[in-house]
Amino acid sequence: MIFRLSIPTARIFLLPIAVALAAVLAYSSICNALAAHYAGLNTLDGFEHATRLESSDASNWYLLGRYWQYNLEDPDSEKAIAAYKKALALDGHSADTWSDLAMAYESQDNLDAAREAFLQAKRAYPLSPEVAWRFGNFLLRRGELDAAFPELRHAVALDPNRGAAAFALCMRLDPDMDRVLDRVLPPSPQAYLTVIAALTEQQRTGQAFQVWKLLIKLRPHLDLHDSTRLIQGLLQQNQASEAESVWNETVAAAGVVRPPDPQGSLVWDGGFESTVHNVGLAWNYLSFSSGVQIARDSREKHSGNFSLRLTFNGLRNVDFHDVCQDLAVQPETSYFFSAWVQTHAISTDEGVRFGLQSFGNSGNPTAWTDDVRGTEPWTQIQLPWRSGPDVQHLRLCISRRPSAKFDSKIGGYAWIDDVALLPETAESSPR
Repeated sequence: MIFRLSIPTARIFLLPIAVALAAVLAYSSICNALAAHYAGLNTLDGFEHATRLESSDASNWYLLGRYWQYNLEDPDSEKAIAAYKKALALDGHSADTWSDLAMAYESQDNLDAAREAFLQAKRAYPLSPEVAWRFGNFLLRRGELDAAFPELRHAVALDPNRGAAAFALCMRLDPDMDRVLDRVLPPSPQAYLTVIAALTEQQRTGQAFQVWKLLIKLRPHLDLHDSTRLIQGLLQQNQASEAESVWNETVAAAGVVRPPDPQGSLVWDGGFESTVHNVGLAWNYLSFSSGVQIARDSREKHSGNFSLRLTFNGLRNVDFHDVCQDLAVQPETSYFFSAWVQTHAISTDEGVRFGLQSFGNSGNPTAWTDDVRGTEPWTQIQLPWRSGPDVQHLRLCISRRPSAKFDSKIGGYAWIDDVALLPETAESSPR
């Protein structure tokens, strides 16, 4: 026999159930919202309210545990451990909770429990760089270097930006740089670059250069900007030949085709054929500087496809030295500088010239070429130059020195092309 409810009877029977379910859902939603609100206050009272409202939510107990563990005014590791255990009873797969529990145990010198909690964290999330990092640091504090280094290496492999921190940490315990790099850094270019950047920032450019050489052995693909900071650091430490080596290796690793400069010229892209600038040992300039617009020009050129055009707006008596390139030179060596310049309506008694500034212990003198002004066709500027006994670094700049005459505001155009610095030989000397 089948008992059937009429439609009115069914409605009367189901209505209270629906109302009750709606009330339960509404109450649950309100509790969730209130718990989230109180937890978001980041106060002890707020976290405790959240655990009372939503006692089955592991995250509320976890946040309460972190409060007791990490608050500066009244930390309590016992209460932190108790809260973490409640969180893990609800969610035993939280690597963050296991990891913080391990730290709490360590603060109580309960090292066996701390080690086991870290191992649980690793089981819960084997690919967590944070867990591997924390466990590696725990092992370092215990003096277990052979166990710690693989954990730190794993952390850096998962997060290469930790490379510098791992390197610095391990160097305090093992001064052998090659051994530390081999054991702690994975074959990740980004990890090596973080170490190079940190060493350069600390002005330890010699070590940074050594790490760079190991990076190059990995045959990485690099961006031209990856070495700029190291190159500048090496130049500041009068290590220009090392800077040149880094630049050449960067260009090769970036897959950049070198511009068609004269054989043996030290100037990178003397014909302005490349778009590469403001990086490494390339030309350094902005598109506009102190009343001068700077741009490559495909219409006016001495050779090739481009020249560099300077447009002076006629509003200032500019002191312009804003297109420059750093070069590595040999001490006590004779060179021959040359460039081609064309001008149109360059006003004032000071035109466009080049400055060659030496960097050495005896000062930083600058040798100047003659200037070109007015309206002139393509004209070659030449200057024999010899480096001093302690000079390895030369800065070459396209310049316009300010006029001594009153209200001498420069206007007009200048084009630069085919800039070269060659070791002086019979072929490179003027004829």
